[in-house]
Amino acid sequence: NPARASYFVSTYLLSSSPYEVYFVNPHATEILGRPVYPSLADLPVVPDVVDVFRRPADLPEVLEETLAVGTPTLWLQLGLWHEEVARRGEAAGLDVVMDRCLKIEHARFHGGLHLAGFNTGVISSRRAEG
Repeated sequence: NPARASYFVSTYLLSSSPYEVYFVNPHATEILGRPVYPSLADLPVVPDVVDVFRRPADLPEVLEETLAVGTPTLWLQLGLWHEEVARRGEAAGLDVVMDRCLKIEHARFHGGLHLAGFNTGVISSRRAEG
């Protein structure tokens, strides 16, 4: 769905980052022309990061899947915060990021974040004076 944040993040990562992107969704077979896997266990690789766009109630299940496949980082997108999942994940050795957007953070650290979407070459959240 082009109106969802997952669409914007996916298209950005596919076009503007060196990351290999795999889609996991038990209800789809193809997203953006790429194959979709029904679960993390079905991926052909162990991902470095599981970037989550799910309801908060689904997060404990996602944590269990993430731990089972051996992914080192669980990233919960903007608006997702789950203290119990974070506590359990960190206790199991995961790096857990909550309420952050992978697209925004990648763009911010690579000089591509600007209100108009242009690459300013500046890594800062402060507006220029004047």
